[in-house]
Amino acid sequence: MLVTNRFVVEVDVADDFTERAHAALTALAARPGYLRGQLVRALDDPRHWCLVTEWESVGAYRRALGGFEVKVTGVPLLAQSVDEPSAYEALASVAPGGAVVVTASDRAAGPYR
Repeated sequence: MLVTNRFVVEVDVADDFTERAHAALTALAARPGYLRGQLVRALDDPRHWCLVTEWESVGAYRRALGGFEVKVTGVPLLAQSVDEPSAYEALASVAPGGAVVVTASDRAAGPYR
């Protein structure tokens, strides 16, 4: 499961933002089910940032948000992200030189597919 939180950060507060983002990433990385994460910045516009994390499952991510350190350092930062969907399930993947592997959705079957 992939989580992407996008931010628009003015250049004059970027140092404070990156310090807070590093603390949030550290807190998230300590939680069970965390696989990897990155803080990235757009090449074309240095005001645009993204905190990208990968998790074993939706449940692992949701449980991680309840951890004390994540509540203290991560949740306040994530609340400042652009208001848009941020959690994505992987439905297809491919390794270098490999074939596409399709994965079934974890979403419940029903009218809201």
